[in-house]
Amino acid sequence: MKITYSIIAPIYNEIDNLSKLVRRVKEVMDSSDESWELILVDDGSTDGSTERIRELAHGDKTIRPVIFARNFGHQVAITAGWDYARGDAIIIIDGDLQDPPETILELVKKWKEGYEVVYAVRAEREGESWFKKFTAALFYRIVYSITDVKIPVDTGDFRLMDRKVVDVLKQMKERHRFPRGMSAWVGFRQIGVTYTRAARVAGVTKYPFRKMLKLALNAITGFSYFPLQVATYFGFFSAGVSILAIPVVIYMRIMGSGAFFGQATTLIAVLFLGGVQLISLGILGEYIGRLYDEAKGRPLYIVREAPEEL
Repeated sequence: MKITYSIIAPIYNEIDNLSKLVRRVKEVMDSSDESWELILVDDGSTDGSTERIRELAHGDKTIRPVIFARNFGHQVAITAGWDYARGDAIIIIDGDLQDPPETILELVKKWKEGYEVVYAVRAEREGESWFKKFTAALFYRIVYSITDVKIPVDTGDFRLMDRKVVDVLKQMKERHRFPRGMSAWVGFRQIGVTYTRAARVAGVTKYPFRKMLKLALNAITGFSYFPLQVATYFGFFSAGVSILAIPVVIYMRIMGSGAFFGQATTLIAVLFLGGVQLISLGILGEYIGRLYDEAKGRPLYIVREAPEEL
């Protein structure tokens, strides 16, 4: 069966949203008068979402459940959706209904105009605290300014990608994944569509500050050498300060000043240089840890249940 659209929704403990998600996606996609499928990737849910996905998929061929053996993370769940998607256009959408399914038709419109990646840009973010909005805005702008790939600001994973784009992304097997950066890296014709990100219908956010920080680290270390360069800048700065300080200290000693006698200045210098060294080692450790994960060669995810037809 030829499928035009594949909608991928990673699910983790979204039992209160699942029925609403399926209903709204059906309403939108049925209005397109084209074939479609909804791939629900259960990322190790523990609240009954797994059983609810099975119930929704029973007797409904448009819903294809992919059940993980355990929680592997939102980014990996998106990757699994790419692997199982059969459509000519693949759409990623969150399972909490903050990404309105009705916006899919706007993405489809741009795809039919010839664009191969159509990403949704968050014009407004309803129901979120000022801290969440501030840290999100800061995250996007830092990533944009220091990564080698210019990832559009205020965009999440909500986007439509042409089949040829997804086929390229499926060849990228890095363990620490950042799909929105990966889709920017591959190129092709891209354009944004603005929308209002709705408040969460039910449940709690799956991206607290700790996970946002981890995502930021994945984005920066996956697409930028800037942290390594910062360590070099610190080294040159420290060396420069030391070189400039030598004649000053000599002059003060000759003039009989007591400002540089004793161990206080030595301790401060040692602490400063020690801090720079530890920061540099930490940055190197982040990159080496990622190399270690890649070298192990473990599968990105393990599936307990999945449709037989890929």
